[in-house]
Amino acid sequence: MKKLGKITGRLVLGIAIFWTLLTIWAECTGPKRSWELGNQPSRINVLIVYDPDPFYNLDEQVSRSFGQALANQGLAVRVATVAAANEFKDQPVDLYVFCANTYNWRPDWAVSNFIEQKALLANKPVVAITLGSGSTDASQKALEKLIRDRKGILLDSRSLWLSRPNDESRLNESNTQVAVSMARKWGQKIAQQIKY
Repeated sequence: MKKLGKITGRLVLGIAIFWTLLTIWAECTGPKRSWELGNQPSRINVLIVYDPDPFYNLDEQVSRSFGQALANQGLAVRVATVAAANEFKDQPVDLYVFCANTYNWRPDWAVSNFIEQKALLANKPVVAITLGSGSTDASQKALEKLIRDRKGILLDSRSLWLSRPNDESRLNESNTQVAVSMARKWGQKIAQQIKY
């Protein structure tokens, strides 16, 4: 019985160490990348911020699709990773969009830290996108709270998933494609809302 306890203890310790290292690796701020989309200059400037997930690039696809929908409506859009967004934080922004991955039931550290320490959100409209494999409720609420704590005006907040179906009526399509398509339609809606 003692031997089984030791084996179980080592196994639990090994899993905990592995999970901690994996979390730290996934939470590290990703590379510096940005794209300008749409009408430059425009009377409405948008900054979309995300931190690249090291496993999947759903965050980039969703951010760019959302941004392109805004750009198609005549808005000046910059899509940037957190590392790149630091360079643009002092430029005028009329709408912020934050796309946060979910790790351990919370929004990723890089996006959270950018919101807390860099973004000038007071009285600015903000859209929150929470990504995850399917369990994003706690993360979405935490992201919304971060935005409200910084006095941002939360226009809309939604979750999109990598594994869980995003739309039950489209099960024959890739879930990633469905998420990207939903982000584009959502961006069109937000563009109409922000323009008027």
